Amino acid sequence: MTDPPEVLFVCVHNAGRSQMAAALLQHHAQGRVTVRSAGSAPAASINPAVHEVMLELGIDLAHEAPKRLTTGAVEAADVVITMGCGDACPVFPGKRYLDWRLTDPAGKSIEEVRTIRDNIDQRIRGLFAELVNS
Repeated sequence: MTDPPEVLFVCVHNAGRSQMAAALLQHHAQGRVTVRSAGSAPAASINPAVHEVMLELGIDLAHEAPKRLTTGAVEAADVVITMGCGDACPVFPGKRYLDWRLTDPAGKSIEEVRTIRDNIDQRIRGLFAELVNS
């Protein structure tokens, strides 16, 4: 693993789950992990409900935008996490690949998106503990 380790979160539109995961890991890691997110078919903007529930935690996604997944981003990552959205990533030896089965926040109520955010946060805390203790 590189130092600091690099994590890539992948979801088709890169407008919800992967954006929340990246922002939460950046928040908890405070520079001790390099974090990226991307999607194979990026949306035009971040899901407004996602933006709202992240603001509740003091994390502002206003400066973020969905990004296209590239082979280089996957190649650079130590850990690649797909968000249960069926997106496919190039596979490179020596990478750790995880698939977190998460509900898509698109079209969901704020309460439902809050639950998705909290689920992601719990997973992020576990991942971060693994990364800093390995």
